[in-house]
Amino acid sequence: MPSPIPISRLLPRDIYPSLDFGICSSPLTKHSHGSTLQVPINRHHGKAASRLWSSVIHWKELRSAQPVGSGGFGSVYRVEYLGEIVALKKVKKCTKNKLASRQSFWAELNAAHLRHSNVVRVIAATTCVPDDFGDDSSIGTILMEFVGDRNLQQIIYGCPEPLEVDRWLRYSADILNGLRFLHSHSVLHLDIKPANVLISSQDICKIVDFGCSLKVDSGCEVSTVSRQLSHVGGTYTHRAPELLRGEAVSPKADIFSFGITLWQLITREQPYDGERQHVLYAVVAHNLRPSVHNNPVFETELGLLCKTLLSQCWNADGTCRPTAKELLLHLERLRSHI
Repeated sequence: MPSPIPISRLLPRDIYPSLDFGICSSPLTKHSHGSTLQVPINRHHGKAASRLWSSVIHWKELRSAQPVGSGGFGSVYRVEYLGEIVALKKVKKCTKNKLASRQSFWAELNAAHLRHSNVVRVIAATTCVPDDFGDDSSIGTILMEFVGDRNLQQIIYGCPEPLEVDRWLRYSADILNGLRFLHSHSVLHLDIKPANVLISSQDICKIVDFGCSLKVDSGCEVSTVSRQLSHVGGTYTHRAPELLRGEAVSPKADIFSFGITLWQLITREQPYDGERQHVLYAVVAHNLRPSVHNNPVFETELGLLCKTLLSQCWNADGTCRPTAKELLLHLERLRSHI
Protein backbone atom coordinates (compact mmCIF):
# COMPACT_ATOMS: atom_id res chain seq x y z
CA MET A 1 0.00 0.00 0.00
CA PRO A 2 1.56 3.36 -0.95
CA SER A 3 2.14 5.99 1.68
CA PRO A 4 -0.52 8.71 2.04
CA ILE A 5 0.12 11.69 -0.20
CA PRO A 6 1.64 14.81 1.35
CA ILE A 7 -0.86 17.45 2.44
CA SER A 8 1.14 20.01 0.45
CA ARG A 9 -0.30 18.36 -2.67
CA LEU A 10 -3.78 19.31 -1.44
CA LEU A 11 -3.59 22.54 0.53
CA PRO A 12 -1.33 25.57 0.34
CA ARG A 13 1.03 26.14 3.27
CA ASP A 14 -0.81 29.23 4.47
CA ILE A 15 -3.87 27.16 5.39
CA TYR A 16 -2.00 25.11 7.99
CA PRO A 17 1.20 27.16 8.54
CA SER A 18 2.30 25.41 11.74
CA LEU A 19 2.48 21.91 10.30
CA ASP A 20 5.24 19.71 9.07
CA PHE A 21 4.49 18.81 5.46
CA GLY A 22 5.82 15.27 5.47
CA ILE A 23 4.28 11.93 4.63
CA CYS A 24 1.06 12.39 6.49
CA SER A 25 -2.60 11.68 5.76
CA SER A 26 -3.84 14.41 8.08
CA PRO A 27 -2.58 17.85 9.10
CA LEU A 28 -3.66 17.33 12.67
CA THR A 29 -0.72 15.68 14.37
CA LYS A 30 2.75 17.11 14.68
CA HIS A 31 5.52 14.95 16.14
CA SER A 32 8.80 16.13 17.65
CA HIS A 33 10.61 13.13 16.19
CA GLY A 34 9.59 13.77 12.62
CA SER A 35 6.81 14.58 10.24
CA THR A 36 5.58 11.06 9.55
CA LEU A 37 2.29 10.23 11.23
CA GLN A 38 2.79 7.42 13.74
CA VAL A 39 -0.43 5.59 14.61
CA PRO A 40 -0.35 3.31 17.67
CA ILE A 41 -2.10 -0.01 16.95
CA ASN A 42 -2.81 -2.80 19.41
CA ARG A 43 -1.61 -5.73 17.34
CA HIS A 44 -2.86 -8.29 19.84
CA HIS A 45 -6.40 -7.60 18.71
CA GLY A 46 -7.51 -7.44 15.09
CA LYS A 47 -10.65 -5.47 15.89
CA ALA A 48 -11.23 -1.95 14.65
CA ALA A 49 -12.34 -0.90 18.14
CA SER A 50 -8.88 -1.61 19.56
CA ARG A 51 -7.18 0.95 17.30
CA LEU A 52 -6.47 4.60 17.50
CA TRP A 53 -7.26 6.19 14.16
CA SER A 54 -4.98 5.12 11.34
CA SER A 55 -3.70 6.87 8.24
CA VAL A 56 -3.99 3.63 6.26
CA ILE A 57 -7.10 1.70 5.22
CA HIS A 58 -6.60 -1.99 4.50
CA TRP A 59 -8.81 -2.10 1.44
CA LYS A 60 -8.77 -5.88 1.08
CA GLU A 61 -10.42 -6.14 4.51
CA LEU A 62 -13.56 -4.28 3.35
CA ARG A 63 -16.64 -6.47 2.85
CA SER A 64 -20.33 -6.15 2.06
CA ALA A 65 -20.71 -2.43 1.29
CA GLN A 66 -24.31 -1.21 1.54
CA PRO A 67 -25.35 2.41 0.82
CA VAL A 68 -26.62 4.29 3.89
CA GLY A 69 -26.95 7.84 2.60
CA SER A 70 -25.56 10.49 0.30
CA GLY A 71 -25.52 14.25 -0.10
CA GLY A 72 -23.38 17.19 -1.05
CA PHE A 73 -20.58 15.89 1.18
CA GLY A 74 -20.36 12.51 -0.54
CA SER A 75 -21.66 9.03 0.24
CA VAL A 76 -21.79 6.82 3.32
CA TYR A 77 -21.77 3.00 3.26
CA ARG A 78 -22.23 0.30 5.87
CA VAL A 79 -19.29 -2.09 5.49
CA GLU A 80 -17.51 -4.90 7.31
CA TYR A 81 -13.91 -4.07 8.19
CA LEU A 82 -11.55 -6.31 10.17
CA GLY A 83 -14.54 -8.34 11.30
CA GLU A 84 -16.65 -5.39 12.48
CA ILE A 85 -19.48 -3.34 11.01
CA VAL A 86 -18.29 0.23 10.37
CA ALA A 87 -19.30 3.25 8.29
CA LEU A 88 -17.29 4.25 5.22
CA LYS A 89 -17.57 7.84 4.06
CA LYS A 90 -16.28 8.89 0.65
CA VAL A 91 -15.78 12.65 0.61
CA LYS A 92 -16.79 14.15 -2.71
CA LYS A 93 -14.65 16.57 -4.68
CA CYS A 94 -16.37 19.87 -5.35
CA THR A 95 -15.49 21.02 -8.87
CA LYS A 96 -16.71 24.58 -8.22
CA ASN A 97 -14.65 25.09 -5.06
CA LYS A 98 -11.82 22.60 -4.83
CA LEU A 99 -10.15 24.34 -1.89
CA ALA A 100 -13.35 24.25 0.17
CA SER A 101 -13.89 20.55 -0.48
CA ARG A 102 -10.30 19.71 0.46
CA GLN A 103 -10.52 21.79 3.62
CA SER A 104 -13.77 20.00 4.46
CA PHE A 105 -12.04 16.61 4.20
CA TRP A 106 -9.26 17.62 6.59
CA ALA A 107 -11.80 19.22 8.93
CA GLU A 108 -13.53 15.84 9.18
CA LEU A 109 -10.44 14.66 11.07
CA ASN A 110 -10.27 17.48 13.64
CA ALA A 111 -11.74 15.18 16.31
CA ALA A 112 -10.24 11.94 14.98
CA HIS A 113 -7.80 11.67 17.88
CA LEU A 114 -10.55 12.07 20.49
CA ARG A 115 -12.74 9.40 22.10
CA HIS A 116 -16.09 10.12 23.75
CA SER A 117 -19.37 8.24 24.01
CA ASN A 118 -21.28 11.15 22.41
CA VAL A 119 -18.90 11.70 19.46
CA VAL A 120 -18.65 9.34 16.50
CA ARG A 121 -15.25 7.63 16.55
CA VAL A 122 -12.93 7.78 13.53
CA ILE A 123 -11.12 4.51 12.79
CA ALA A 124 -9.06 5.36 9.71
CA ALA A 125 -8.77 7.97 6.99
CA THR A 126 -6.67 8.37 3.88
CA THR A 127 -6.44 10.15 0.56
CA CYS A 128 -4.81 7.10 -1.04
CA VAL A 129 -7.42 5.00 -2.79
CA PRO A 130 -6.61 2.02 -5.02
CA ASP A 131 -7.84 2.26 -8.60
CA ASP A 132 -10.43 -0.48 -8.11
CA PHE A 133 -11.94 1.38 -5.11
CA GLY A 134 -11.62 5.02 -6.13
CA ASP A 135 -13.02 7.45 -8.64
CA ASP A 136 -12.15 10.92 -9.84
CA SER A 137 -14.94 12.53 -7.79
CA SER A 138 -13.53 11.44 -4.40
CA ILE A 139 -10.97 13.39 -2.33
CA GLY A 140 -10.57 10.81 0.41
CA THR A 141 -12.15 8.08 2.49
CA ILE A 142 -12.95 7.96 6.20
CA LEU A 143 -13.84 4.87 8.24
CA MET A 144 -15.95 5.53 11.35
CA GLU A 145 -17.83 3.54 13.91
CA PHE A 146 -21.23 2.49 12.62
CA VAL A 147 -23.81 4.07 14.92
CA GLY A 148 -26.90 3.22 12.91
CA ASP A 149 -29.05 4.64 10.15
CA ARG A 150 -31.19 6.99 12.30
CA ASN A 151 -30.46 10.61 13.09
CA LEU A 152 -32.17 13.19 15.29
CA GLN A 153 -33.76 14.86 12.28
CA GLN A 154 -35.64 11.65 11.53
CA ILE A 155 -36.66 11.23 15.17
CA ILE A 156 -38.04 14.78 15.37
CA TYR A 157 -39.89 14.95 12.06
CA GLY A 158 -40.29 11.38 10.82
CA CYS A 159 -41.47 9.35 13.81
CA PRO A 160 -45.15 9.20 14.78
CA GLU A 161 -44.55 8.44 18.47
CA PRO A 162 -44.45 11.38 20.92
CA LEU A 163 -41.11 12.84 21.93
CA GLU A 164 -41.55 12.91 25.69
CA VAL A 165 -39.86 15.50 27.90
CA ASP A 166 -37.51 13.05 29.58
CA ARG A 167 -36.40 11.79 26.17
CA TRP A 168 -35.57 15.16 24.64
CA LEU A 169 -33.87 16.20 27.86
CA ARG A 170 -31.70 13.08 27.64
CA TYR A 171 -30.92 13.73 23.97
CA SER A 172 -30.04 17.35 24.79
CA ALA A 173 -27.71 16.24 27.59
CA ASP A 174 -25.99 13.81 25.20
CA ILE A 175 -25.33 16.60 22.69
CA LEU A 176 -24.07 18.96 25.39
CA ASN A 177 -21.78 16.30 26.86
CA GLY A 178 -20.30 15.81 23.40
CA LEU A 179 -19.88 19.56 22.92
CA ARG A 180 -18.35 20.04 26.36
CA PHE A 181 -15.79 17.36 25.54
CA LEU A 182 -15.01 18.80 22.09
CA HIS A 183 -14.69 22.34 23.41
CA SER A 184 -12.38 21.16 26.21
CA HIS A 185 -10.08 19.89 23.44
CA SER A 186 -10.39 23.14 21.43
CA VAL A 187 -12.53 21.60 18.67
CA LEU A 188 -15.50 23.61 17.39
CA HIS A 189 -18.07 21.65 15.39
CA LEU A 190 -19.80 24.66 13.74
CA ASP A 191 -22.61 22.63 12.16
CA ILE A 192 -24.64 21.30 15.07
CA LYS A 193 -28.14 20.38 13.88
CA PRO A 194 -30.46 17.36 14.21
CA ALA A 195 -29.21 15.76 10.97
CA ASN A 196 -25.66 15.72 12.36
CA VAL A 197 -26.64 13.83 15.52
CA LEU A 198 -26.87 10.06 15.09
CA ILE A 199 -28.97 7.85 17.37
CA SER A 200 -27.44 4.53 18.40
CA SER A 201 -29.31 1.28 19.02
CA GLN A 202 -28.97 2.12 22.74
CA ASP A 203 -30.80 5.43 22.07
CA ILE A 204 -27.64 7.48 22.66
CA CYS A 205 -26.84 10.62 20.66
CA LYS A 206 -23.49 10.88 18.90
CA ILE A 207 -22.23 14.00 17.12
CA VAL A 208 -21.05 13.37 13.56
CA ASP A 209 -19.96 15.24 10.41
CA PHE A 210 -17.04 17.53 11.26
CA GLY A 211 -16.67 18.95 7.75
CA CYS A 212 -17.20 22.52 9.01
CA SER A 213 -15.21 22.12 12.23
CA LEU A 214 -12.16 24.04 13.41
CA LYS A 215 -9.33 23.12 15.74
CA VAL A 216 -8.55 26.36 17.53
CA ASP A 217 -5.63 27.57 19.61
CA SER A 218 -5.57 27.55 23.39
CA GLY A 219 -8.04 30.14 24.64
CA CYS A 220 -10.16 29.61 21.50
CA GLU A 221 -8.53 32.38 19.50
CA VAL A 222 -8.42 31.67 15.79
CA SER A 223 -6.26 32.89 12.95
CA THR A 224 -7.54 35.06 10.13
CA VAL A 225 -7.30 32.11 7.75
CA SER A 226 -9.35 29.93 10.10
CA ARG A 227 -11.98 32.64 10.39
CA GLN A 228 -12.31 32.78 6.63
CA LEU A 229 -12.59 29.01 6.34
CA SER A 230 -15.19 28.83 9.10
CA HIS A 231 -17.67 30.65 6.91
CA VAL A 232 -17.53 27.97 4.21
CA GLY A 233 -20.47 25.59 4.39
CA GLY A 234 -22.63 25.05 7.42
CA THR A 235 -26.42 25.24 7.75
CA TYR A 236 -27.90 28.72 7.65
CA THR A 237 -30.87 27.92 9.93
CA HIS A 238 -28.49 27.00 12.78
CA ARG A 239 -25.64 29.43 12.08
CA ALA A 240 -24.70 31.88 14.82
CA PRO A 241 -25.10 35.57 13.86
CA GLU A 242 -21.42 36.34 14.50
CA LEU A 243 -20.48 33.73 11.89
CA LEU A 244 -22.96 35.22 9.45
CA ARG A 245 -21.31 38.62 10.05
CA GLY A 246 -17.84 37.17 9.46
CA GLU A 247 -16.64 37.78 13.01
CA ALA A 248 -14.42 35.71 15.30
CA VAL A 249 -15.21 32.07 16.00
CA SER A 250 -15.66 30.64 19.50
CA PRO A 251 -17.35 27.65 21.19
CA LYS A 252 -20.39 29.88 21.74
CA ALA A 253 -21.26 29.47 18.04
CA ASP A 254 -22.00 25.80 18.79
CA ILE A 255 -24.16 26.87 21.74
CA PHE A 256 -26.31 29.00 19.42
CA SER A 257 -26.75 26.01 17.10
CA PHE A 258 -27.60 23.80 20.06
CA GLY A 259 -30.32 26.30 21.03
CA ILE A 260 -31.98 25.94 17.62
CA THR A 261 -31.72 22.15 17.92
CA LEU A 262 -33.23 22.21 21.42
CA TRP A 263 -36.15 24.29 20.13
CA GLN A 264 -36.72 21.67 17.42
CA LEU A 265 -36.69 18.89 20.01
CA ILE A 266 -39.27 20.72 22.11
CA THR A 267 -41.63 21.85 19.34
CA ARG A 268 -40.96 19.35 16.48
CA GLU A 269 -41.43 22.28 14.08
CA GLN A 270 -39.19 23.90 11.45
CA PRO A 271 -37.30 26.89 12.89
CA TYR A 272 -37.99 29.39 10.07
CA ASP A 273 -40.27 30.10 7.14
CA GLY A 274 -39.26 32.18 4.17
CA GLU A 275 -36.38 32.37 1.74
CA ARG A 276 -32.82 31.77 2.82
CA GLN A 277 -31.53 35.30 2.23
CA HIS A 278 -34.45 36.86 4.09
CA VAL A 279 -33.85 34.60 7.10
CA LEU A 280 -30.10 35.34 7.11
CA TYR A 281 -30.69 39.08 7.03
CA ALA A 282 -33.35 38.94 9.74
CA VAL A 283 -31.21 36.81 12.09
CA VAL A 284 -28.37 39.32 11.90
CA ALA A 285 -30.18 42.63 11.54
CA HIS A 286 -33.44 42.03 13.44
CA ASN A 287 -32.54 39.32 15.95
CA LEU A 288 -34.89 36.81 14.34
CA ARG A 289 -35.19 33.55 16.30
CA PRO A 290 -37.60 30.57 16.18
CA SER A 291 -40.92 31.53 17.73
CA VAL A 292 -41.65 30.82 21.39
CA HIS A 293 -44.83 32.92 21.40
CA ASN A 294 -48.42 31.65 21.12
CA ASN A 295 -47.17 28.11 21.59
CA PRO A 296 -48.77 26.16 24.47
CA VAL A 297 -45.55 24.18 24.89
CA PHE A 298 -43.91 27.30 26.36
CA GLU A 299 -46.81 28.32 28.62
CA THR A 300 -46.24 25.68 31.31
CA GLU A 301 -43.80 26.12 34.20
CA LEU A 302 -41.31 23.88 32.41
CA GLY A 303 -41.96 25.72 29.14
CA LEU A 304 -41.21 29.11 30.69
CA LEU A 305 -37.89 27.77 31.98
CA CYS A 306 -37.13 26.40 28.52
CA LYS A 307 -37.96 29.76 26.97
CA THR A 308 -35.45 31.48 29.28
CA LEU A 309 -32.81 28.87 28.49
CA LEU A 310 -33.34 29.27 24.73
CA SER A 311 -33.05 33.05 24.94
CA GLN A 312 -29.67 32.61 26.64
CA CYS A 313 -28.45 30.24 23.93
CA TRP A 314 -29.66 32.63 21.23
CA ASN A 315 -28.17 35.80 22.68
CA ALA A 316 -26.85 37.98 19.86
CA ASP A 317 -23.72 38.56 21.95
CA GLY A 318 -21.88 35.25 21.95
CA THR A 319 -19.95 36.12 25.12
CA CYS A 320 -23.25 36.19 27.02
CA ARG A 321 -24.25 32.65 26.04
CA PRO A 322 -23.71 29.88 28.60
CA THR A 323 -21.09 27.18 28.14
CA ALA A 324 -21.99 23.55 27.48
CA LYS A 325 -21.08 22.75 31.10
CA GLU A 326 -23.40 25.48 32.40
CA LEU A 327 -26.22 24.29 30.15
CA LEU A 328 -25.94 20.77 31.54
CA LEU A 329 -26.62 22.20 35.00
CA HIS A 330 -29.66 24.05 33.59
CA LEU A 331 -30.96 20.78 32.11
CA GLU A 332 -30.74 19.15 35.53
CA ARG A 333 -32.90 21.93 36.92
CA LEU A 334 -35.41 21.40 34.11
CA ARG A 335 -35.51 17.69 34.92
CA SER A 336 -36.60 18.50 38.46
CA HIS A 337 -39.74 20.16 37.04
CA ILE A 338 -40.96 17.11 35.10
